[in-house]
Amino acid sequence: MPELPEVETTCRGIRPHIKGEKLIALNVRNPNLRWPVPDFLAEKIEGKTVVDVVRRGKYILVCVDGGQVMLHLGMSGSLRIVDKDKVPQKHDHVDFCFTNNQVLRLTDPRRFGSVLWQPEGEHHELLYKLGPEPLSEAFNVDYLAGCCAGKKVAIKSLIMDSKIVVGVGNIYATEALFISGIDPRRSAGKISKRRLLILVNEIKGVLAAAIQQGGTTLKDFVGGDGKPGYFQQKLHAYGRKGEPCVNCLAPLTEVRLGQRSTVFCKHCQT
Repeated sequence: MPELPEVETTCRGIRPHIKGEKLIALNVRNPNLRWPVPDFLAEKIEGKTVVDVVRRGKYILVCVDGGQVMLHLGMSGSLRIVDKDKVPQKHDHVDFCFTNNQVLRLTDPRRFGSVLWQPEGEHHELLYKLGPEPLSEAFNVDYLAGCCAGKKVAIKSLIMDSKIVVGVGNIYATEALFISGIDPRRSAGKISKRRLLILVNEIKGVLAAAIQQGGTTLKDFVGGDGKPGYFQQKLHAYGRKGEPCVNCLAPLTEVRLGQRSTVFCKHCQT
């Protein structure tokens, strides 16, 4: 599933093409995504100018007068800017057509993505309970320490909880914990504030580096310009089960935490 850097990369890729442009048509070829595309969406957005394109968690919000279109890429979705004459393919489910003859096209082979509507001044239930953005000042050591206090849950599971902080998915949680030297299985409430400060800084650093390099290319992800990300070249732990630790050369270990694979070094992470 695309994580925060991949979504941010896509958001930045499409923003220059559609911000300030007028939406002239919404073409829905298959409304049956994770949730049905609302029947009323066309009347909400056709004829409106895109004010901005922003990200909240893993959602891309296309802002127009009266509300925002909430786009989620699901497991395998992608958003690309294409020419209006480009023939749709089997998995091209939704087109947002603009007066500049460009189309924002949602492609989603598995159809786990979504296209929803959030009226202006309201908070959609999918966004309402989200925690702070990890790159914001609101996500700091005092905040994380308060969230961890008295908690027996594994620290990796806690930082992947979107109610605690948004967008720290499996890849970047694994990497941040490795660089911080923290065992992902350790109870959140037993980690000192000094070590949590290191973790906060590394979460921010890993995410910022991934955004800078265009996200992490997995099986399905491509950015808004159709080009893959390249952060996978920098991964220290994720997906490296049995390979030597970059620090001590001991083989990396894989366990399951919260039904997710977790790779770490038993020697360097305590």
